[in-house]
Amino acid sequence: MPLSLDNIAFLQSDRAHEQLESLASADLSDANILPLLSRLRRSFTARQAAALLTTLRLRKAAKTKFPEHGERMLFTDAGLQQASGPLLRLYRARQFESRRLLDLCCGIGADSLAFAAADREVHGLDIDPVRIAIARHNASLLRLPARFSVCDIRAGIPSAYDAIFFDPARRDSQDRRIQHVEAYIPPLSLARKWRAREIAVKLSPGVDLRQVAEYGGSLEFISAQGRLSEALLWLHRDFAQPVATLLRGADALRLRDDGAQGIAVTAPRAWLLEPDPAVLRAGLVQTLARQLGASMLDASIAYLTSDQPVQTAWARSWKIREWLPFQLKRLRRHLQARGIGRVTVKKRGFAMQPDELIARLRLSGEGDACVLVMTRCRGKAIAILCDEAKLGQFPRNSL
Repeated sequence: MPLSLDNIAFLQSDRAHEQLESLASADLSDANILPLLSRLRRSFTARQAAALLTTLRLRKAAKTKFPEHGERMLFTDAGLQQASGPLLRLYRARQFESRRLLDLCCGIGADSLAFAAADREVHGLDIDPVRIAIARHNASLLRLPARFSVCDIRAGIPSAYDAIFFDPARRDSQDRRIQHVEAYIPPLSLARKWRAREIAVKLSPGVDLRQVAEYGGSLEFISAQGRLSEALLWLHRDFAQPVATLLRGADALRLRDDGAQGIAVTAPRAWLLEPDPAVLRAGLVQTLARQLGASMLDASIAYLTSDQPVQTAWARSWKIREWLPFQLKRLRRHLQARGIGRVTVKKRGFAMQPDELIARLRLSGEGDACVLVMTRCRGKAIAILCDEAKLGQFPRNSL
């Protein structure tokens, strides 16, 4: 249920607070929702009961993004989805040098609170009064000195700030992903009107690089815990090739273009390496290959291969048992002959979906298991059999 200003006022009351506290560990499974709602409606209006139930569900969903205070904060569903995780919020807060900062399209204020916690003087602006009311509530709850105002930034923004963080909506009212930066709400082009020493824009991690080429600046693809999380466009910085950033706790590793070209394309060697997704999006696969002393399986496929295990935070590695050109019947016989009854399928540049391939292999489900990597080598489809255990989580001072 979408929350209203009346809902927010109710949720801030002592009565609602006590009820939420008493139900903090309640069973919120689908089977228990109707009984719980019926119970709440004995003491509250239908709208109040729905607001309580919505808040309980959102607080449960917020544990990953707000592990320290999520059980006491208020959210909207869309605001929680758009909010970044704690590593990303902390990282961004540390990247701004300026002390006075505008957070545009601040939503429920997650980034504003991170800026305030990093001793920035922050003013969050958003067009939605409900989101602003929630942001103010959360700032008061956490005792952070962030300011929030309802504002349509298309009509203008305050000028007395040195830095701007702009987080436009990247989904429409039907929750469909918006594919073009000029269809963001508001569009990226609005940033052309602003003047500040530092301007950063949060983009979809899948953004088409051609859409932002004319803006210049520096584009950064950020991953955390093996997942590509977001892209940041730093408009005030000199033009540069995209950068890959990997967050590991409070540390950040960066990989920049070194002009590497002509990396060797070879058959699979002893180890298969899968680069971090930020490396792929930043177009830095060849740079990583050169730095690791690895080769590529195919000029258009983002798998690398090496003779030795490589200790790096930038890739996961699997020990290769063997490989063979792909032909379904031959692969089936090959796996059966080796007593392999279970496979985990990974693929790049291979048309068949993993579930379909597993079904067509008709394995027994018993015996040995392996990771089966379906990809291409020099343009030809191949199958690579790898050990299940992968190498990955290496010390923070690794490349």
